[in-house]
Order: sequence, then C-alpha cells, then structure tokens
Amino acid sequence: MGHCVDIENLTMQFGRYTALTEINVSVKAGEFFSFLGPSGCGKTTLLKLISGFLSPTMGQIRINRKNMKGVGPNKRPTAMIFQNLALFPLMSVEENIGFGLDVRRVSAKAKHKKVQGLLELVDLPGAGKKSVNDLSGGQKQRVAIARALAVEPSVLLLDEPLSALDLKLRKHMRTELRKIQQRTDVTFIYITHDQSEALTMSDRIGVLSEKGILEQVGPPATVYNQPETAFVASFVGENNPIPARPVPDEITGELESNHCLAQTPLGPIQCKNPGNLPPQVPATVFVRPETIFLANGEARANRVRHNQVECRVVSQRFEGPFMTMVLEAKDKTRIHMRQNNDGHQPRLNRGDATTISFKPENTLILEAAQ
Repeated sequence: MGHCVDIENLTMQFGRYTALTEINVSVKAGEFFSFLGPSGCGKTTLLKLISGFLSPTMGQIRINRKNMKGVGPNKRPTAMIFQNLALFPLMSVEENIGFGLDVRRVSAKAKHKKVQGLLELVDLPGAGKKSVNDLSGGQKQRVAIARALAVEPSVLLLDEPLSALDLKLRKHMRTELRKIQQRTDVTFIYITHDQSEALTMSDRIGVLSEKGILEQVGPPATVYNQPETAFVASFVGENNPIPARPVPDEITGELESNHCLAQTPLGPIQCKNPGNLPPQVPATVFVRPETIFLANGEARANRVRHNQVECRVVSQRFEGPFMTMVLEAKDKTRIHMRQNNDGHQPRLNRGDATTISFKPENTLILEAAQ
C-alpha cells in the first residue's frame, strides 16, 4: 500500500502566531487516519492546507506523489465534509448527492446510476426524493458523505462531522463511517478532539499538542499503551500523573535499561523507562486508573514486584460496568482507580483506609512536559 498523502516539514504561521510546526507524516492509501488534539491545536488548519484552502508558510504536501503547491481546492483529488455539513436545504437528497456531478457535466443517465449506488452505499435506498430538511441528523451525515464520495476523491477530509450529534447517534455513526470507508477503500483523514472517536475508528492516529506539534503517530493501541510524551499520556485516555525523578541503582549508580526506580511524593515507584531518562531529570510517572487494583494479602506480600500505596477513600462513582474511585495518599495526592463490576469487589466507604497496587510494567515514566 503506497502513500496517498505525504506531509513534509509543514509549518503554518499567521503573522507572529505559529499554528503548526514542522509536521511530518505520511498517510497510506486506503487508510483511516485521524488527527487528534485539543481545541486550538491546528487540526482544522491542517485540513485546510491539505485541501488547498490555505497555503503553507513552509514545507510541502504531496497527494499521490504530486506536489500540491499552487494547485487550488477544485483541482485537488480531495473532498471535504465540514462540521456543519453544508447541505443545500432547497435541494432533494438526490440533488445534493449529484451536485458535484452536475458541476462536472456528467450525463443524466450516469449521474442517476451513480447517485443510486451511493444511496445504497450509505444505507439510504429510496430516500432520493426526500428533502434534506426531513432527514434525521444521522441521515444528513450520510448524505454529506455520499455527496463527497460522488466525485470519487482519492482523499476524503472530515472536519469533526459528528460533533453536533447526541452521544448515542455519534457512537452509531462511528461504526457507519468506518464501514463506508472500508467498502470504498477511499483514504479518510479525520480530525477530532474526541479521543474515543479516534481510538474506535482509526487505523492510525496523529496526536497534536496545543502548540501545533505532532507529538506521536501510531496505531490506536500503541498510542494509548505506549505514549511517547507526557502530553500524549495526559491527553489520550485517563491517567494519574505523579511528579518524579529517576534515581540510579544504589549499587551500580546507574539506571537499568528500559526501566528504573523513580522517586515520587508517594515514595519510590518501579516503572518502565522507555526513553532511558537520565538520573534526576524532571519527569512524570503515569499510571492508568484501570491498571490499579486493591491489594489483597498476597499482593501486599509481593512488594518486590508490585508498587503499593496506602490511601483513604475520598469518593466512589458507580457507572454500571465499572466503579470509579478517588483515593488520597498520605501526601494528599489524588489517585483515580477504575474497577470492573465483576461482583467480587470489596465494599468500601468514604474515609476507609486501603492499599492500592499497580505493576511496574503498567507504570510509565516520561520527561516532564515543558
């Protein structure tokens, strides 16, 4: 599978403000690629650069190996779905879908065949004569997708198209979008601030920081389980950040490769050290809530292999399949823990003392965010 979109050293400045800084990434043909980041990180700006509505300050974009410099939006092999969908309210569903084909002067017979095929693709057969005003939010999303696909783009660009939908419909449309992408094999580039959307739908994710820096690119499981920076660890999923400094082995005076002992306000914590941070560098230890468990007698005796912290229960929140607990360590550090509702969890009340445990392999130390 070759590269469909290649972005090299892309920088975008608006006066003195730098929206994007030296973005380098290649999106493969037929891939569902998501750019994930907080509001103001430059996601929409990046999409406008790919589509040709903006020209970069520095760097280049190639689509299907062709440099897009000087190529306008209407000449690029891209189509874009905006956040507000931009459907034509006075046109029928068929007319909306076929609009781009009319612009290209496709014959009426070919257009009709194409539109009917797209209605089938997005699960709206027989809806062609309806007004778009009579459609539900999810149906309007499908019409917008069909209209974009009608012109057979190499790349479909999606600017947070699900953000206006309610939670249940949003979850349903994630599945539908992914199914449509897999059926067509068109390259999808999707931008969102919703990490669950990105993790659920994407082949790969690029995480952008609020400074417009591409922090990490990788498959969803890799980005979640093996974050490369403190920003990614904090932004993707929930995490417990604990200030820390790596400390050398008391005997050798050195750090062991890929893992270390970290000094923290909670006491010494054993953790993975993927970046091989040197001793005493300002760092943060991250422990995800779902990897923490209440230490039973066996775990308490296993202090060599498990990190353990004595806490008191601050609050509990029952959420059906799991329970979220907020605990407080002796130094007042708040720790969030998530337990599966398997019917075997001990009943704890606010103020109860307990010991939590987490394994070194589920604990990560990364250089502190600048």
